[in-house]
Amino acid sequence: MASHPIDRLHIQVMRGELISDIDRRNIISLCNRAYEEDIAALFNTFVDATHVLGYFDGSLVGHALWVTRYLQAGTNPMMRTAYVEAVATEPAYRNRGFATSIMKYLVSEVQDYDLAALSPTSVTYYERLGWELWQGALSIRTENGLLPSSREEEVMIFRLSKTPSLDLSAPLSAEWRGGELW
Repeated sequence: MASHPIDRLHIQVMRGELISDIDRRNIISLCNRAYEEDIAALFNTFVDATHVLGYFDGSLVGHALWVTRYLQAGTNPMMRTAYVEAVATEPAYRNRGFATSIMKYLVSEVQDYDLAALSPTSVTYYERLGWELWQGALSIRTENGLLPSSREEEVMIFRLSKTPSLDLSAPLSAEWRGGELW
């Protein structure tokens, strides 16, 4: 019986500081092809990232990473959040379940966080994986107060075992950071 391609996906988790320059260039190149734009400058803003790498037949075909951010729903306590970035699949390897496998693996790796979150490129895709679209107003916390996000900005969350009770219609804020705010 032939194996399904997903059975041959090898997933590796690696702290950003342990990634070689060659692997870093390969990851950025993969993301550039997947997003059809150069994300190298944005990639430099992902401080203390942990990468989830998907290899098929020895080639890097999928990637996601998370960084630690602190999200706050309304006036509730800050939540230590695994904020997911740079989810990418090599274009020639799409629709094989690789990104889904990488995202499920990522969620299993961040269970010590209060919450997982991301800014989606496809709400429908992430909803199928159990992510929920935040309905309340979004803003960024700055030293001068809250900076409202544009109405086009979207954030999705994934509830983890430590996630407190959340009202998805409450305002949600994150700390300021360079690059993309969300």
